[in-house]
Amino acid sequence: PVPAPHQTQTLAPVQVSKRVWYFEGESGMAAQANQGFMSNAGFVVTKDGVLIFDALATPELAKRMLAAIRQITDLPIAIVVVSHYHADHIYGLQVFKEAGAEIWARIEGKNYLGSPEADERLQQRRRDLSPWVDQETRLIAADRWLCLGSGKKMAFELGGVKFQLLSGGASHDPGDLMLYIEEEEVLFAGDLFFTGRIPFVVGGNTREWLSALSLLASTAAKIVIPGHGQASRQVQTDLGLTREYLNYLRSELTVAVARLDTFDEAYEAIDWQAFENLPTFSQVNRRNAYSVYLALQAESLDEDSEAATENGP
Repeated sequence: PVPAPHQTQTLAPVQVSKRVWYFEGESGMAAQANQGFMSNAGFVVTKDGVLIFDALATPELAKRMLAAIRQITDLPIAIVVVSHYHADHIYGLQVFKEAGAEIWARIEGKNYLGSPEADERLQQRRRDLSPWVDQETRLIAADRWLCLGSGKKMAFELGGVKFQLLSGGASHDPGDLMLYIEEEEVLFAGDLFFTGRIPFVVGGNTREWLSALSLLASTAAKIVIPGHGQASRQVQTDLGLTREYLNYLRSELTVAVARLDTFDEAYEAIDWQAFENLPTFSQVNRRNAYSVYLALQAESLDEDSEAATENGP
């Protein structure tokens, strides 16, 4: 049954280390039944203030998130780090902005703001997630745009706690950003890492994504909090699902592109048995595969062009 407008989600933070908590959304797509609560967000309590990672998919969820934080600490909300500018991670930003937070994101996120894609997504969410996304819901720009290229890191400190921002390049999204809390050995991975479901790959760059997973794996993180799904305490093992899926897409579709198969021919010929029972498979797998198919065609054309240039006329 669809909840009535006044029946809002109660958010209970899960503590994963001394200073770190997170909110775990349901598996699946944003819908009335889950009120848009299908992504994760979290926070770190330092002696000088709270650092938040992502802001969830509606202002109402962000309000509930803030209320839950206030049950733990009255310290000011200092910084919100945005993993990337996708609707399910940013529509709560206005709540934290009003609470006095400074918002940080990679500069690539600027391209999303004001784009037709952003407007279309907001209109769709207003229709499908009303009343939790409405005419008062607005997109919020970062206060600090970070120039952090693929594979780069940026260290900073808040309230005696040391952090690292890790660039995910243009993997899931052009502005992918991860956050590592050194002393806690906890990493917020955004949508570069999924547990219990296949990732959303449409528009992503699987080659860069696999490199970003290697960067993630190189940290000393003992706990990784994904953009969707349960926190991982078996990091190297759980990385396997996302890595395996991306590698499988690339390997199977590379063969199809080389054979000049149409996408429909390629998709029907691939054995999806290893992934078809995972949540969101039916909603996103075909779209993921098509996106990778087009990207591999482009990679093939680029390689052919480079080879022709090297060989000369």
